[in-house]
Amino acid sequence: MTQIVGVDVGGTFTDLVLFDTETESVKIAKVPSTPENQAFGVMSALESAGTTMEDVLTIIHGTTVTTNALLERKISRVGLITTQGFRDVLELGRRTRPKPYGMTGSFECIIPRELRLEVRERVDCDGEIVEELNEADVRKAVEQLLES
Repeated sequence: MTQIVGVDVGGTFTDLVLFDTETESVKIAKVPSTPENQAFGVMSALESAGTTMEDVLTIIHGTTVTTNALLERKISRVGLITTQGFRDVLELGRRTRPKPYGMTGSFECIIPRELRLEVRERVDCDGEIVEELNEADVRKAVEQLLES
């Protein structure tokens, strides 16, 4: 296992860069993405670069698939579990307005309000825990989303 692989799975292509730490050689591959299962595209790119998972030490993965799905509003029905007090942040953010100070246009949130649930927890601006995550709240929220 001497290879480091960087792979970017996009909506159209999967790009791969392979660095062999032993030989200090670099190989690249570009293959069609496989939306039905992204792993197939990654495996195809590895094959195209002339390697297998057995030789890979590290994989660094990136993707634009999720970002594109959100921007194009082509996502499955999903729920959101968020910090108490932040349930409506998706609707309140400026990104939902066609114009920064405009009050007209479509304000439809990508996740319906009834599928956005809150749990008790809090971290500060430095990432320090102010209030521990209430795991009972999480379990209850998951059950509620599964029943929805």
